[in-house]
Amino acid sequence: MACDTMDTEHVIETFDLSSWASPVADSLSQKALTALESGKVLYFPKLDFPLDAHETRFLDPRWSDPKSKNISFSQTTGLLKGALGNPQDQAGLARMLSRYASFSTTLLRALFPQYGDNLKLARTSFRPAEVNRRALSPRKDDSRLHVDAFPASPTGGNRILRVFTNVHPNGKTRDWRLGEPFEQVAEHFLSGIRPFSPAWSSLMRTLGITRGYRSAYDHYMLHLHDTMKADEAYQKQARQIPFSFPAHSSWIVYTDLVSHAAMAGQFAFEQTCHLPDFAHAHPETTPLARLEALLHRKLTHGS
Repeated sequence: MACDTMDTEHVIETFDLSSWASPVADSLSQKALTALESGKVLYFPKLDFPLDAHETRFLDPRWSDPKSKNISFSQTTGLLKGALGNPQDQAGLARMLSRYASFSTTLLRALFPQYGDNLKLARTSFRPAEVNRRALSPRKDDSRLHVDAFPASPTGGNRILRVFTNVHPNGKTRDWRLGEPFEQVAEHFLSGIRPFSPAWSSLMRTLGITRGYRSAYDHYMLHLHDTMKADEAYQKQARQIPFSFPAHSSWIVYTDLVSHAAMAGQFAFEQTCHLPDFAHAHPETTPLARLEALLHRKLTHGS
């Protein structure tokens, strides 16, 4: 593993917050915003998500459907997916995930008031299974370095912002690898990605293969995701560092910008949010802007 030319301070920014609802000074907010949009992981070693007494029973992989990667919940629809148990159990899981969604939203709005109503809440997930015990295809294997992209749900340039919390009851860390900067990832793989086809994207939408139109941006992001994961040599040789998030800590990251891999750990929450690229304080730092600079053209729906 090539990790000799990267160090933690270049990829991790640590903050001392211990409450999801703590007031955030303007100086701290600006520091967090700049670090986040530049491609760092915001790390909160003292920020835990406290489970209610009746929720601790859910710290068991038996509640997760083996066919699903995680248990997910939509705050908008109230729909719970990937969970086992009777209706009462599933209602308890839904309430737990709904609480995490509320905690995460409160934190994000305090840290990033500039995003305002442009920040849209997406799915909330609970991952009770051990990371390194899942048997998955390379494309679905999150223990391989990757940047996030959705094959069936194109974002059209909207960002993927995620909040994570490790709630392991026995103190086990959640171990990640953090890879090289986005530009270097893109420069390594872009030449091998086939050209974007508007006709093919339209056909996939018509046939229901994708939920919406896969734009040129989505095309390149998805193929970056897939080719990174499939390249065994890159996985071993790319510059990267390991980082372990302790139990009862949280972190925030743009997972479409930061190359990452989850190597080990169990019992983690995740909140996904979407943000349009125009809402950024530094729009030149988005993957869309960086890809356009490398490709020397705009990545619009028709390009």
